[in-house]
Amino acid sequence: MKNGYGIALAIMLVASNAFAQGTEGFYKLGPDSLEQDGVPRGKIVGPLTVPCKVYPGTAHTYWIYVPAQYDKAKPASLMIFNDGQAFKNEKGDIRAQNVMDNLIHRREIPVMIGVFINPGKTPDQLEPNPKEWGDRTTNRPTEYNTPDDKYARVICDELLPALTKDYNISKDPEHRAIGGASSGAIAAFMVAWERPNEFRKVISFIGSFTNLRGGHVYPERVLANEKKPIRVFFQDGRNDNRGVGKGGKHDPSRDWFHQNVRLVEAMTKKGYDVNNVWGIGGHSTKHGGAILPDMMRWLWRDQAVSVDVTNTVERSFNRPAAKGD
Repeated sequence: MKNGYGIALAIMLVASNAFAQGTEGFYKLGPDSLEQDGVPRGKIVGPLTVPCKVYPGTAHTYWIYVPAQYDKAKPASLMIFNDGQAFKNEKGDIRAQNVMDNLIHRREIPVMIGVFINPGKTPDQLEPNPKEWGDRTTNRPTEYNTPDDKYARVICDELLPALTKDYNISKDPEHRAIGGASSGAIAAFMVAWERPNEFRKVISFIGSFTNLRGGHVYPERVLANEKKPIRVFFQDGRNDNRGVGKGGKHDPSRDWFHQNVRLVEAMTKKGYDVNNVWGIGGHSTKHGGAILPDMMRWLWRDQAVSVDVTNTVERSFNRPAAKGD
């Protein structure tokens, strides 16, 4: 009888996993996420590395996206993506550099420097890749999942000085955003939560606001603290990891969808500028990748515009900067 129950449970779990995988087929990249003829392409600089004092013995690999319209005489906005190798993957689910190319060209988001940063690693550890994002090979679990200020220090005190040394990046925190997926999403949220004087915009795909290393505490932190000037767009799927363990026992603190909903509810109650899309998918970047253009437009919706009817520049495509800029 016990063996029969075990077999039945295994069959149910396999079927559930198969169903969740099947739901991802509904999410496909649209034209804003693909290379388009006539759209100036930004360049990718890197890989570069920045040494890490917050986690001694490690360093972070990163790439810089420089849009064709970047003019060093004008402060640019900033968009950072954690798990950079996944967000810039030219054949991946997201292709963020294409999104920025297309939306900057049409003036739907401001001219911005993009940064794709990987989790920190020691010299003898392998760089993350599309199949292994670094949970078993890098400092990713410690950096991204621990609800403290250390990763915010990595971004604000180590990465930012390296970026501003070579690029004219706006000092206004309203012009700075950070995003990520899964553990990279909670890490992005933590940067804005800990340092709203530096970053005020966040994109979260399938965020791991769960008890991996205590990250399920943020709804309570939001309610217990004064409202912070941050804006967040959350995406998750109803078939994300649901915290059901052996014997069908449910642990809400390990339920991704439940914890994302809890955090949105807490931020809404507190009066935050928050948006969300709950899809049917699982723990995958396919849905987030498909809607990234809309997330970016919403996040940057308050960029300055001109209503002057004689302003023909604003009514034209955003042209590349003069050579040498």
